[in-house]
Amino acid sequence: MTLATPDTRPEFARSDINLASAGLGAKALSVTDDFFASVERMLADDEAVFYPDKYDDNGKWMDGWESRRRRGPGHDSAVVRLAARGRITGFDVDTAHFTGNYPPAARIEACAVDSDPDEATVWTELVGMAALGPSAHHYFACDSDQVWTHVRLHIHPDGGVARFRVFGRPQIDRAAVGSSEVDLASALNGARVLAFSDAHYGAYHRLLAPGRGVNMGDGWETRRRREPGNDWIIIALGARGLIERASIDTAFYKGNFPESFSLQAADLGDFAADLNDAVVTSSMFWDEVIGRTKLTADAIHDIARGEVRAPKPVTHVRLNIYPDGGISRIRLFGRLA
Repeated sequence: MTLATPDTRPEFARSDINLASAGLGAKALSVTDDFFASVERMLADDEAVFYPDKYDDNGKWMDGWESRRRRGPGHDSAVVRLAARGRITGFDVDTAHFTGNYPPAARIEACAVDSDPDEATVWTELVGMAALGPSAHHYFACDSDQVWTHVRLHIHPDGGVARFRVFGRPQIDRAAVGSSEVDLASALNGARVLAFSDAHYGAYHRLLAPGRGVNMGDGWETRRRREPGNDWIIIALGARGLIERASIDTAFYKGNFPESFSLQAADLGDFAADLNDAVVTSSMFWDEVIGRTKLTADAIHDIARGEVRAPKPVTHVRLNIYPDGGISRIRLFGRLA
């Protein structure tokens, strides 16, 4: 029997949203130098790869951001606009595959502005000068309670970073939303996956991403079930709200879409992150808000208001699929409580 490898990442890296995800809309705005490898690669969602024999006009091709070797004073930096305004809980400076060309140290600043930062912007240091090593994840917790819009990564003096991840919780602007409809299951509004029965294929966090999937790997897909039962995934909504309608997208899932789905929901109030096991257990008894509904291949399935039985606000949902398969996106439209 093969034992599952334990997840040793910090809690913020396992449960919170990567606000620096290019797939969610984060963007590199400026960089002092990215001669060897473009800074945009640093924000990619997939893990960095290494091709031993791949070169381009500037030298060795690397999957990440890499500046040239400095021959004078100073250091390099890059400014990133986060995918959504949010409270930052931690960082991952990943130097995967950078062995003789990683930066010896890094520090991180953040700011909160309505547009993009300029020369007058005030930056706040969230991570002081910290040592980095070759081809490794470097996690840094952040205890700031402020909401931030941009971060600036400094590397000292130069070198390469494969991936830069900024974990946190997006904040819904309640004043701006008012009584308007909002997608309570959107990662950009703070929704996040808490637990699942299986996620063998694809990228389960993309279930809550904007837009439609781009291929069969851009969503949540379970392995083929060879025992009784069904698969499920539990989502903490971005805010407590009243679900009014829903949408389930099976984009690119053609021979592996679920036969059907159902949705359960509950109001758990202020949920503690370390109570995941209790939430999973209780989810079996949550109220059913969408009964078992047939699905088809590679299609958007809209569930109208009359088909959603959600008379009260909820904070968490459990998406059940029967018996297994893949779903690209879930949308749960409603109003804030």
